[in-house]
Amino acid sequence: MRKLIKPLVFVLALVPFAILLLRIFQNNLGPDPVQELSLETGEWTLRFLIIALAMTPLRRITAQVEFTRHRRMLGLFALFYATLHLAVWLVFLLEFRWVAMAEEIFERPYITVGFSAYLILLALGLTSPRVMVRKLGKNWKRLHKLVYVAAVLGVVHLLWILRLDIGPAVFYGALVALLLGYRAWFSLKSRRV
Repeated sequence: MRKLIKPLVFVLALVPFAILLLRIFQNNLGPDPVQELSLETGEWTLRFLIIALAMTPLRRITAQVEFTRHRRMLGLFALFYATLHLAVWLVFLLEFRWVAMAEEIFERPYITVGFSAYLILLALGLTSPRVMVRKLGKNWKRLHKLVYVAAVLGVVHLLWILRLDIGPAVFYGALVALLLGYRAWFSLKSRRV
């Protein structure tokens, strides 16, 4: 049964992508398809990031190591959806105009924040293989703590984009704050022991 969990998690993580593809082929993305694609891929990035961050607390609370066995894959799916999010922006809005991309990154704060989060996720994704864990040693853990920075930046990015209907950003922000709070509490508790 345990051997089936990893492929099942992988398939389930692809379901949002399959649904998006189906909606594209059915021309069912609403009046502004590009904005819908951008929002969906961005929110799925945050969802997978939050799920990946929740794996360690779940392992500690339940004493089930099974949770952390899938953390890396879930984090890589966050990078996958973030890459789709970036591709939607680059392909449909900027039409591969690289100079315009650089200008947008430097002139629009919400894009600066979102792109910074993406670069962090990319760095974490590139250093996630076991060979990189060995090569980086203690620095690997230091680098991978930046996942919390990426999550906060992702929430800020979404908050700036939504402007008026900020409910989803507040919800994701509360989850990230809860996970950060748990990490801080566990770290303080560990130092006292």
